[in-house]
Amino acid sequence: MCLLGHLLALLSVTSFFNEVSVQQAQTGNDYKPRSGQDGKDVIWVPTPQVNVIKMLDIAGITPKDFVIDLGSGDGRLVIEAARRGARARGIEFNSDMVELSRRRAVQSRVSDRVEFIEGDLFEADLSEATVITMFLLNSINLKLRPKLLDLRPGTRIVSNTFHMGDWIADSTALGDENCGHYCTALMWIVPAKVGGTWIMDDGVLTLDQKFQMVTGSLRTPSETIRITDGRLRGDLLTFTHKFQSYSGRVKDDVIEGSVTSGNKCMVWRAERLQEICGYLVSR
Repeated sequence: MCLLGHLLALLSVTSFFNEVSVQQAQTGNDYKPRSGQDGKDVIWVPTPQVNVIKMLDIAGITPKDFVIDLGSGDGRLVIEAARRGARARGIEFNSDMVELSRRRAVQSRVSDRVEFIEGDLFEADLSEATVITMFLLNSINLKLRPKLLDLRPGTRIVSNTFHMGDWIADSTALGDENCGHYCTALMWIVPAKVGGTWIMDDGVLTLDQKFQMVTGSLRTPSETIRITDGRLRGDLLTFTHKFQSYSGRVKDDVIEGSVTSGNKCMVWRAERLQEICGYLVSR
C-alpha cells in the first residue's frame, strides 16, 4: 500500500474512534440531561429538590414503603426515598437516564435499596407499590387513572403539580418561595370500592361512590334516612347516620367497625349483596 493509502486508512481509523468518543461522552459516564429535552410522553423537566422533599413528606414515606416513580428521569426522587429507608423503583423510557440514575444511586450509597428499569410507564407492574410518584401532565395522569384506581386500597399517589381531573386530591402541599416552578405536591389515596348494597343487622345500607366521596342511605324497618359526611380514606369508610358516627374497614365484601352515639360505642358489620336473577343475595 502506498504512503497516501496508509494516511487515508489512519485518518479513517482516527475519525472512527473520535466518533465513538463523542458518542461515549454523550451517552456514557459524562451524559448530562438537558431540562426540556424530548421524552416519550412528556419533555423532561427535573423536579426541584425542595419539591422532591415535599412530595415524600406529604406521602409520609417510611422504611416500610415501596415507592415506584413513573418517569423517574435522573433518579432524584427514587434516591431520596431510599435515603429515608424505603425501597424504590424508577420506571424510565430513556436508557441514558436509566444508566445515569444507576450511577447516581451508587454514588449516593443507596443502590441496595433501589432499581431503575427501562420501560413504558403505562405497561409497568405497579402492584408492589405502597406509593406512586410522578411528574407528568394532566392528560397523562387521566390516562393512568383507571390503572391507579385498581391498585390496593390505601396506596398513595403523589403528583408534582398536575391533577387527576375530577378525582380531587386528598392532600395538597405548596412549596416555598425558594422552589421556583412546579412546586405543588398533590396526594390521592386509592379508595376501596364500596358502591352497591350492603346488608346489616338492623337494615340495608345503599352506597354510591365517586372516588373517595360516598353518599347513600340506610333503610331500617321504620324509615330510610340519607347518610352524610361519607368518605373513604383507603379502606377506611366513615359516615354519619342521624347522630351516629360510623367507622369501618372494608375488606373485600365485608365492612366491620364501630358506631358511636354520644357515650355509647357498638360494633357494626355489613356484607355486600349481589344481584342474581333480579334478586339481591349475599355473596
